[in-house]
Amino acid sequence: MASEGADHDTTDGTGEPPREAPRPADAPLAGPEPAAAVAAAEAAGPAGGESVRIDSWIWAVRLIKTRSQGAAACKGGHVRVNGERVKPAYSVRVGDEVRLRHEGRERVVVVRRLIRKRVGAPVAVQCFIDNSPPPPPRETVAPAGIRDRGAGRPTKRDRRELERLRGLGGPGGPGTQGAPGGYPGNPGGRGDRPGGR
Repeated sequence: MASEGADHDTTDGTGEPPREAPRPADAPLAGPEPAAAVAAAEAAGPAGGESVRIDSWIWAVRLIKTRSQGAAACKGGHVRVNGERVKPAYSVRVGDEVRLRHEGRERVVVVRRLIRKRVGAPVAVQCFIDNSPPPPPRETVAPAGIRDRGAGRPTKRDRRELERLRGLGGPGGPGTQGAPGGYPGNPGGRGDRPGGR
């Protein structure tokens, strides 16, 4: 019985299963879906000898939503290639490290494949190696002024409380006694009229 178990033993003598060799970063993934993604990325690539602009590339690999945002990010100094600020027309090459600061987050990617047409997300991830730091955690803030369903319209008192919570009220602000009109002593208020209260 021991010889039968030895035929099916998957350990390397240490009692642990053998580890697979790490896959190189530029090696294509196995399977039909990634192969189709690579084929789609190659179809979206430039024709022989043509270069790809950096604003076009960061848009094509879905790091930003529009190409005009890519050009604006380059002009604003938010895009760096190999540590240097670049203009929108800079020609990107395979192996370049691209740093993009967009929407409060820094993305650090290494170019694996040049494409100039926008592709889907599964294809886009085949075109770069993502070395970005993890995104900052979202702040969990309780929403101010949420009323229970079916509670009806807020009363004046409820409305003032909501304004105070949202930072709209306060001394001299709207909804307080410091507001113009309606109080004695204020110009245009009922207290200035003859016979007013």
